[in-house]
Amino acid sequence: MIHTLTITNLHVSVESKKILHGVNLEMKYGQTHALMGPNGSGKSTLGLVIMGHPGYVVTEGSITLDGDDLLELEPDQRARRGIFIAFQRPMTIPGVKMADFLRHATTNVRRPDRKEGEELIAMRDFRKELKSKMEQLKMDPEFARRYVNDGFSGGEMKRAEILQLAMLQPKFAILDETDSGLDADAVRLASESIAEFGRDKMGLLIITHHDKLLEHNRPDFTHVMLGGRIVETGGAELAKELHANGYDRIRKAHPDADAANRRMLQDDVAAELATA
Repeated sequence: MIHTLTITNLHVSVESKKILHGVNLEMKYGQTHALMGPNGSGKSTLGLVIMGHPGYVVTEGSITLDGDDLLELEPDQRARRGIFIAFQRPMTIPGVKMADFLRHATTNVRRPDRKEGEELIAMRDFRKELKSKMEQLKMDPEFARRYVNDGFSGGEMKRAEILQLAMLQPKFAILDETDSGLDADAVRLASESIAEFGRDKMGLLIITHHDKLLEHNRPDFTHVMLGGRIVETGGAELAKELHANGYDRIRKAHPDADAANRRMLQDDVAAELATA
């Protein structure tokens, strides 16, 4: 069976403000999709909605995994079904060690029917696997003893997200600007690591502004989002074009979506000023 994640006519609002306007996207296991677009276009919103962020309201459309309705499931249930997101700004969890967090998460994903109180993955097996993955990522063993993202640099947070990806091995992974805030060497390592642990082993949706993260993860499909819609889809060549030339051609070709994108950005600025 080839796992399939299908998004159909998806409309999403937050605080009564419309963000997504009829998004359609189908991903299959083993495919790499790049999602690109200017600021405020709705890229991160799409990723968060797939994962089940409670702050967003789906007003129309559907998201299914192998035909099953994901919108009926809580975020933890979606994770158990094989959906993963690497956050653009990961949360800090003081008091919870990375190793403990990963052992619980890995157990829940690999044993989706595990009930509270049932045993976790055997410690010896877990430590062996975690050590191997950390060595591949060139991570200091001490990293596993630190609290999740507590005091981490931006690069360390992103590597922690990739470590989670490597351990959980989901069916579909959403990587939300995993390259943001990283220097050239860190982006290269992230690109290589994602390819090693993810490419061909899951479906990848890589949300990015650049093509550096795609260097080792050549997209089968590149989607361009503007004004809450996917306005163009192409191959790896489209990602290279956007990185080299920006979005001027896209904006001119889709003036209605461009106008919607500008309104969304203006609304965001107005909201920030109102709360300042």
